[in-house]
Amino acid sequence: MNLPQDNELIENYTYPEIHIGQSARLLRTLTLQDISAFAAVSGDTNPAHLNPEYANDTLFHGVIAHGMWSGALISALLGTQFPGPGTIYQDQVLHFVKPVRVGDTLTVTVVVMSMDSTHKSVELDCDVVNQHGQRVLSGVAKVLAPTTKVRLPRMDAPQIQVYDPQARFRDLLALGEKLEPVRCAVVHPCDEGSLSGAMDAARYGLIVPVLIGPEVRIRHVAAEAGIDLTGIELIDQPHSHAAAEKAAEMAANWDVEILMKGSLHTDELIHAVLSKPALRTGRRMSHVFRFDVPLYHKPLLITDAALNIHPTLQEKVHIIQNAIDFARILGVAVPKVAILSAVEMVNPNIPSTLDAAALCKMAERGQITGGVLDGPLAFDNAISMQAAQIKHIDSVVAGHADIMAVPDLESGNMLAKQLEYLAGASGSGIVLGARVPIALTSRADGPSNRVASALLALLVAHNARRDQPRSVW
Repeated sequence: MNLPQDNELIENYTYPEIHIGQSARLLRTLTLQDISAFAAVSGDTNPAHLNPEYANDTLFHGVIAHGMWSGALISALLGTQFPGPGTIYQDQVLHFVKPVRVGDTLTVTVVVMSMDSTHKSVELDCDVVNQHGQRVLSGVAKVLAPTTKVRLPRMDAPQIQVYDPQARFRDLLALGEKLEPVRCAVVHPCDEGSLSGAMDAARYGLIVPVLIGPEVRIRHVAAEAGIDLTGIELIDQPHSHAAAEKAAEMAANWDVEILMKGSLHTDELIHAVLSKPALRTGRRMSHVFRFDVPLYHKPLLITDAALNIHPTLQEKVHIIQNAIDFARILGVAVPKVAILSAVEMVNPNIPSTLDAAALCKMAERGQITGGVLDGPLAFDNAISMQAAQIKHIDSVVAGHADIMAVPDLESGNMLAKQLEYLAGASGSGIVLGARVPIALTSRADGPSNRVASALLALLVAHNARRDQPRSVW
C-alpha cells in the first residue's frame, strides 16, 4: 500500500505545542464562483452580492463578497492548519473594515494572544488584508485547542457546480429585449398551464396573445386561476380542431406571426399547419429543444425529439439545416453539429452511423450550409473533450457541440427528458420549417419554460420579417 506523502497529510498542533506569539496564515483569491456558492449554501441572496446593476448603485459601486465569506476563511485556517483538526470554536468577534471584491487576494493571519492551561483554550488575534495591504477584517477568536495529536490524509474540498437557472433565463430573455412583441395565436389554451404561460409571455413583452378556442371554457379557466383577460383578443371556436384550423388560417393570412400550442395534441396543430400551402417553405418541419444544462458550458440544441419519428436521410438534411439556421439566429456564428449514434465509428449494422457519415459528406459538398458537422459521435464524445481525447477523436465538434442531431424521435425524446429530469436542465422548444414559428410546449412545462419558448419564437419571427415585404406585417 502506498502511504501519503507529507504534503498530503494534515497535522494539528496540540495545546502543549502552542505558545504565545505563534502564528499561521492562509491565502485565498475571491472569484464569482465563490460568491455564487456562498449564496447557494447560506441562502443569502442579497442583490449587493449577486446583481451587478443593483450593486453599482450602492455605496460600494459594484458587487462585493458576503462579509461572512471572509470570516469563513478564519474558520478554515483554524480548522485545517492552526491549531488544526480537533479545534473547537468557542467565540469569534469580527470587525468588517473594507469590502472584498472579485479578484481580491486575501491574506488571513492568526496570532496567539493568550492561553488558559486550565481549560486548554487559546485566544488568537485575527487579521485579514487584501493584496494592497489594506485591512478588510479583524477580530479575535477563542478556541479549545486539540489535546490529541492527529496526522490524517488531507481531504480535497467538495466540488460545487453553481448553476443559476434564473440567471440563464434572464440571459435568454435579453436576446429579445429590443424586439417588439408580435401577434401570436395561442391555440386552445384550455388549461391553467397553457393559458398562464401565454399571459406570462405577454407580460414579458414577447407576444400579443390572440386566444383561440371555446370562449366559455377559456374564461372559466382564467377565473379559476385568477388570470385577468381584460383587453385580450379572444376568438371563439368550438373545439381544438377548429381552433387549430383557425390559427393556421390566420398565420397564412399574416394575421399572426407565431403559433403557440395550448392544451391540444401536437399532431392536431401540425396537421392544421400542413394543410395550408401558404405556410409551407419547402423544408421538412422539425422540432428543436434548447437546453441550459448545469454541467455544460453553453446552451445545447437537440433535434428532432418531437415531430419526426424515423426521419430519412433527406429529412435529416432538413432537420439539421433548420437547427443550424436557428442556432445562427440565437447568435452562434458557426454552429457545431454532433450527429449522434451509439458509437463513433461507421458500422454497417447501425444505420444511424451510415446516415451520419453521409450527412457529413453532404455538408462538405454544400448540401448543408452554415455549420460544421461531425459524426457519428457517441453522446460522451459530443459533449466531453476528455472522452474524445481518450478515444483519439480529432474533431472541432467533439466536446463543443452546439447542436445534437439524434437518430430518431425515441432516442431524442429520452435524451431530452433525461437532461431535464436527471441533469436539472432548463428547456424550451420550437417547431421550425413552416413560414411561422410554433412555440411547442409540453403539459409538464413550467411557466419559465413556456416563456422561453415564446422568446425563441419571437426571435425567429423577427428574423422572418427580413425575408418578407413590410406590407404583409
